[in-house]
Amino acid sequence: MPAGAKPAAVKPAAQAKASPAAKPQFGLPPQATGRAKEWKKQLAAVDADAMACRKCALCETRTKVVFGTGEATVPLVFVGEAPGRDEDLQGVAFVGRAGQLLTKIIEAMGLRREDVYICNVLKCRPPNNRDPQPEEVVACIPYLERQLEILKPRIICSLGRHSTYALLNRKDPIGKLRGRVFLYNGIKMVPTYHPAALLRNPDLKRTVWEDVQKVRRILDDPDSIPAEAFEEVEPFRMKAELKRRLDQDLGI
Repeated sequence: MPAGAKPAAVKPAAQAKASPAAKPQFGLPPQATGRAKEWKKQLAAVDADAMACRKCALCETRTKVVFGTGEATVPLVFVGEAPGRDEDLQGVAFVGRAGQLLTKIIEAMGLRREDVYICNVLKCRPPNNRDPQPEEVVACIPYLERQLEILKPRIICSLGRHSTYALLNRKDPIGKLRGRVFLYNGIKMVPTYHPAALLRNPDLKRTVWEDVQKVRRILDDPDSIPAEAFEEVEPFRMKAELKRRLDQDLGI
């Protein structure tokens, strides 16, 4: 280089923009797209019933009914226990700290939040985020049952002991139920801990990661787990029996 000459400026390499992930395909039936409008209409009808619901005292303290979030043709449904403060204010499921963590879990699974459906057993927030009461679950679970009947997902992931216990005819602690594969009305179901539990105890993150990896494997290949590994259960249908069982101490 001649004396006094300035080196040519080096242009910084252009950063490649990360292309958005393609929407996963899980082998939905061909008629799913055509029936999407019908399913949305059916969900909207259940939503309207929930909005007008006054079957328990939570209708007196709620700000908004939190029905569910997601498309009608998704193959995966996450079910939590009840809305919290942020959800009650916004009317959207899982938008608080636990919801933000759930979104990160979904993304770590290689999915997007819009690729799943998210809802709760209770559609109204219990005061001060207390545990759901038996009479509240009895009043509200028909809405969840109707949601699942319409959605007919490939798999359900229940979050925490209250949602797991409301869906399964089992009273075992969540630590004994998590990671196992049950059949709820013919739908595969994998319980795991609620994201709020991870905020309190980060050591549970590895356990939850194992559980959602199993969920993802079932999404990718429904035959990846042998049928004999499924545990068929009888969902609660008798409200009196549900109330009696929920009155018992569930543990964790």
